[in-house]
Amino acid sequence: MTFNIRSATLADEDSFLELLDQLFEPPGGRPPGYTRELGNEGFRAAVANPESDVLLAFDGQALAGFATVYRDIVSVRFGQRCWLQDLVSDKTQRSRGVGTALLKAAADWGRDHGCSHLELSSGLGRVDAHRFYEREGMTRGAYNFSMRLD
Repeated sequence: MTFNIRSATLADEDSFLELLDQLFEPPGGRPPGYTRELGNEGFRAAVANPESDVLLAFDGQALAGFATVYRDIVSVRFGQRCWLQDLVSDKTQRSRGVGTALLKAAADWGRDHGCSHLELSSGLGRVDAHRFYEREGMTRGAYNFSMRLD
């Protein structure tokens, strides 16, 4: 299946946020403190910043998935990194190639922005996502730890 992938514009905000809600379904969960307003702010910031992008995949006119990418830290060991923060395929589109297309687009975006690595973290319960990433050639390279700062 071929998907049309393009960068988001501010006009895509509502459809993006509707699809983002699928990320919070099991085995995921709504992050503590997340509100629609925070989602709006995050979307607008990612679209406006030249160091980030929201990549949208369309099946015809329908939004089939998205990936958010950020030109991240410059590592002493690895150089400039690209962080893939979110990758969501609409539940009606899964196993049709949208995730593969978005992962490739994210890697291309990183290369185009001078990055040496594409990095992501994935919740421990997202076993299907882990299989997908490994099938697509990614490796488990580290444990990811986090701490809320509020």
